[in-house]
Amino acid sequence: MAPHMGRRLRKGAGTTAVAALAVAALSASQAPGVVHANSPIDQAASDATPTPSPTPDAPASGNSPYYTDLPPLVSPTPPPNASTGTLPVGDQQGIPATVLDAYKRAQTALATDRPNCHLPWQLLGGIGKVESGHANGGRVDVNGTTLTPILGPVLNGAGFANITDTDGGAYDGDKVHDRAVGPMQFIPSTWASSGRDGNGDGVKDPNNVYDASLAAGFYLCGGGRDLAVKADLDKAILSYNQSQEYLTTVTTWFDFYRRGTHEVPDGTGSLPVRRSDQTPSPRTIGKQPPLTPQTPPSTKPAPKPTPPAPPVKPPVPPTRPDGGGTTPTPVTPRPTTFESTGAKELTAFAGGAFAGQPIARVKDASGKVMAKVAVKFEIVGDTDTRFAGAATSVTVTTAADGTAAVPALKSGEKTGTFTVRATVSTTALPAIQWKATVVARQADALLRADAKELTAVPSGEFAAQVSLKATYKGAVASGVTASATMVESPSAGADPKAAPKVNDKGPYFKDAKGNPVRELKDLKTDANGALVLPKMYADGQTGTFLLRVTTEGGATLTLDLKVAAAS
Repeated sequence: MAPHMGRRLRKGAGTTAVAALAVAALSASQAPGVVHANSPIDQAASDATPTPSPTPDAPASGNSPYYTDLPPLVSPTPPPNASTGTLPVGDQQGIPATVLDAYKRAQTALATDRPNCHLPWQLLGGIGKVESGHANGGRVDVNGTTLTPILGPVLNGAGFANITDTDGGAYDGDKVHDRAVGPMQFIPSTWASSGRDGNGDGVKDPNNVYDASLAAGFYLCGGGRDLAVKADLDKAILSYNQSQEYLTTVTTWFDFYRRGTHEVPDGTGSLPVRRSDQTPSPRTIGKQPPLTPQTPPSTKPAPKPTPPAPPVKPPVPPTRPDGGGTTPTPVTPRPTTFESTGAKELTAFAGGAFAGQPIARVKDASGKVMAKVAVKFEIVGDTDTRFAGAATSVTVTTAADGTAAVPALKSGEKTGTFTVRATVSTTALPAIQWKATVVARQADALLRADAKELTAVPSGEFAAQVSLKATYKGAVASGVTASATMVESPSAGADPKAAPKVNDKGPYFKDAKGNPVRELKDLKTDANGALVLPKMYADGQTGTFLLRVTTEGGATLTLDLKVAAAS
């Protein structure tokens, strides 16, 4: 990681005192619900002495402002609504469904890719809450992309880091300076080296909560950190924003989420109001009196108070067309059914097209098909079969009927079986798998390409070479493996299904050293299905002998070879 560094605007001691007192009040008022420090992570979340970042690397967010609101001093699991029996929405305890899913999927991915890091999703939850209020309260589309960009202030050195543009404005729209971008507030220079594709659409987008959460997980696990160790946990958080208050705020939310949380619909999450670049206001916690900074007396004139930030007005809910009240924020349906239709498996000859068209279909909880859902198809197994462009994975968006078909596959030359797997990247729904098989090229018929008689004199050379044509269902059979063998004539009463014996006398071929051989293997038809056998020779025997040519797929042709003395 080598993005630019910059000094952030330092806040007065009052803010730190407010945060410290709030944490103390949180710990004291919720003692029955606090998980005691019986593991390295528990201790890291509750320890009051943070460990500073050990490296000079620039933080992921460029030390951009962040939300300083602390968790409510109530149980993390809210009681049901008395009248409806449902959980309230829009409260601070709840995490929007898609955002929560992104955090958990990132934890699952890191458990496999970085098992020694021990990343808990609640840590991503703490950072996501502090950086963007969980993507502005879960205002994301069905694929996890924010409905509107989330941008930090211009990092021009005016109170924050001074970072000259590194992305040509591609992510933040600013071609002069950088700005932190997306739900996890990555600066473009950090995203360039740490970005990840978390939803499998083939794009690394800092505005997508799945991409940003996975990238944040890898970033926090960087440098071989083990987040189950207190010092590494502190270093990871401080690498995101080099502020002691930031460390305290994130670890407080981290501890809060570890003691319980619940899912709320997308778009209904609460948005914090106080940011680190605003003048903090006293806060009443539960029934506690307002917290005020504790500062020592000073002989200097008191500075003029900074007016508090204007209150944030809540969004006005849209009115119904009939004027009969307000319309609740629509909840984006989520995929709950992922099923297979169409062909059950795929088959192809080596180098050919696959027969069959497997299809995946996506439905929501009500059973309705869902359009515009990203489905990722992958080739899994030891095979050289590929999608177009030699790709091993392709993402397809479902059509209006909720279906996405397996894209066209180009069979390789390697025979055997492999798997085509489909997943809905933004969910934990089970994958669909189809068996795919590549078999050797085949022929079902062999014909002479000419009518020349195959004759020779004893100890002489046959005048003509054998020229054949292979076909499969009437079409040219190219690249088909064949063998040619001099065989004995079947004896009377022999089993017609038994393989004929190789003849040890009569006509023969020659190997590379000129030695007689009476069996050739691994012959192949050319692009036109043609097969021309090597020259044949006769020993001192006379009579009629048999040559049998067999192809992959069972095509067989037996020819008479005649050896007679010259008349």
